Parts: sequence; structure tokens; C-alpha cells
Amino acid sequence: MLNVAAPRLLLTGGSIGGGQVQSVLFQSSRVEAMGLEADRLADNRPCERLDLSGYVLLPAAGEPHAHLDKALLGERTANPSGTLLGAIAATRATYPTMTAKDVRERALRSLRIAVRRGFTSVRTHVTCEAGLDGEAIAALVALRNEVASVVDLQVIAMAGNPITGADGAVNRRLLDEALQAGADGVGGAPALDSEPSLAVRQLVKLAADRNLRVDLHLDETLDPLSLTVRTFADEVEAHGLAGLATASHCVSLGQQDTTVARDIATRLRTAGVCVITLPQTNLYLLGRERETRVLRGLTAVGILRSAGVTVAGGGDNWRDAFNPTSRIDPLETASLLVVAAHLSPAEAYDAVSTCARQAMGLPSGAIVVGHETDVLAVKGSSLGEVIANAPDDRVVIRRGKIVARTRVLHETEPDL
Repeated sequence: MLNVAAPRLLLTGGSIGGGQVQSVLFQSSRVEAMGLEADRLADNRPCERLDLSGYVLLPAAGEPHAHLDKALLGERTANPSGTLLGAIAATRATYPTMTAKDVRERALRSLRIAVRRGFTSVRTHVTCEAGLDGEAIAALVALRNEVASVVDLQVIAMAGNPITGADGAVNRRLLDEALQAGADGVGGAPALDSEPSLAVRQLVKLAADRNLRVDLHLDETLDPLSLTVRTFADEVEAHGLAGLATASHCVSLGQQDTTVARDIATRLRTAGVCVITLPQTNLYLLGRERETRVLRGLTAVGILRSAGVTVAGGGDNWRDAFNPTSRIDPLETASLLVVAAHLSPAEAYDAVSTCARQAMGLPSGAIVVGHETDVLAVKGSSLGEVIANAPDDRVVIRRGKIVARTRVLHETEPDL
């Protein structure tokens, strides 16, 4: 049975990151003590105890880039081309069915899965364009407060396209209404606009004027000529938004000459921009025009990391026209970063936990005395093993309380 109000919680037997086995004592949301000191304090104070022998203890994951308004729409949409533009068209066809009630129900279903899998923070982009009339924003802003005890939910108002000019007037109005309704930040996909650089400038300025975060879908294409991320870095620095700015996707950066990619990576670090790579959706959507020598839909992860840019990993679309197969699982994203971005297991998990939280402006969540920490405990003996196997046997601890637990029973014929 999940505890709901224990003054202290002692975790015993778990290995921190798959390394040393030691106890962890929580006082409310903070780690009060670890190791022998945690055992000593627990012996003299009332606390709940949880034996996690055979589990790896990790900082809880953060999902820095999701689309809860579209989540679980996969069976309602068809994207025969499997392309980005095909997914956009397929989703727009479902707008009449995306009522506030529908968005709320699908968002709750997907968040329950996310929490069970180890996410205690989620940033969602919510499209603001003609045909939706603010229904999704209203539903998710309301839901944000309802689920706060279990998961930090951030709502980014994503400007629909077009953004600029007279044709973008309706979408700009809907974006403004979404911000007035309580969205946490400004988003958009400028590369899809007829004037991408102007769209970047307008969206960054809007965020600066409102003192909000800005998180843009940038250069979600394998075309090296699309490079609005450079403009974004310049505008973020000009408006003083260091630490409040995120560049999502940045796929075309991975198609640049090394010198160009390094220069832009340095600009992003100087401007204080975090980058989010989204391997599953971009590996699914991009590169379909080639039958051989298929390009990877990833940003220049290694160059960005070497330059000191915070690079987070996200899941992006959860079972919709953009990505039909997501398990809504940080270990799935981490595994893809190992395979496709050539990160080590430790680097990959850092990307979906500490770096993801940093991109969202949240505390790191490291399991360290004095820190506010959420914990994901996964059955296994090492970090590499749990990323490879992604066991469902997990315990999720949020602010010192157990908020989700999944137990798995394995049965196999005796002679196997």
C-alpha cells in the first residue's frame, strides 16, 4: 500500500545509481541523511521503511518535451507518409474531436503512465491555432494544478503556423490568449513559417516582454540550409533570457560542417540556451526520402556537450501521428541516446533526468544530502542493465512519498 503522509521515509538496500548500496532518509521532500547516518537517525525517529534491495536508485526522470494535447491520438489519426507534414495534417483533421474533456482524459491517462515509469516532471507543448479555440490550453492549465502533488507539469503555449504577417494574426491572438490563461512559456515552430527568422524574433521578444520561458521547435529537418537556431541564440542573448531558453530538436545542426556546428554550439552555451534532442520521434519522421545512406534525425549531441551546452533527452510525441510507438518511458529515451547518439548509459540517463530538469528550470534532483529529490527505483543490478532491460518493476518517490509502485511476477517453465 502506498504511503500518503509519512513524516520520514527510509529507503534501505538500494544501490545509488547502480553503485554503492546505502540507506537514504527523507524528511519531507529533502534527503536528510544517507548511509549509516540515515540508519542511525531512523532508529531514533518514527519513519516508514521501504526495503529496495535489488533495486537501482536514480534521480527521478523529467520529460522536457511532450505534447499532451496530442497524446494517445494514434488510433484516431492516420499518417500514411510517416512524415512531419503528414503528421501535422493528420492531427489537424482530428481538431473537431479535441474538446477540453477529450484533451484532459488523454492527458491524465498518459500522465499516469509517465509517473509509473518514473517521470515526476513533464513539460508539454500545446498548439494554439485556428480550429482548437483554446480548449486544450484551458484543460491543461487546469490539470497542472490538480496533479501538482504527483508531477510538476509545465505548459508551453505553442504558436500555430503561420506565425508572421497578416496570415498569422489569428494564431498570434490565440497565443496571446493562451498566455493570459496561464501558460508557463512561449513556444512555436518557426522553421514552418514563411519567414522563420522573423518568427524567431517575434516569439523570443514576446517571452521577454512577458518574463516567461521560451522553448521553440527549431530546425526539425535534415536540410542543412535551415538554421534558425543561430538566430535564436542571438535573440536570447539580446533579450537577456539566459537560463530561460530552450531549443528543441535542432536536427539540421547535425548536418553542418564540424566548424559550423562547433561555432553554433559555442553561441548556444554563451547565450545560456539548453538543447533538447528527441530521438524517437525524429528517427521515425525524418530521412524517409532516402532508401540508402539514410541520415539520422538527431542534433549534434557530442559537439553540443563538448561545448558545455546542457543537452536533455525527451520523448516528444506519445503515441500519435508523429510517433505511434512511444512507451512513455525515460529508459526508452535513454536507450535510444546510447544507441543513436553514442552516449554512455550514465550520460544518457543524465540527459533524461538531471539535464531534463535543468532545461525545465527545476532543481537537479541529485540524490545528495540536503537536496530536494524525487527518486526512481528500478529492479536491477546496474544502470546499464536497467536501461537495457527497462524493467516494469519500479518504485517512484515524490517529495518523500511513494506515488507509484509496479510489481512484476515472472514465471518460467522449470527446465528453462
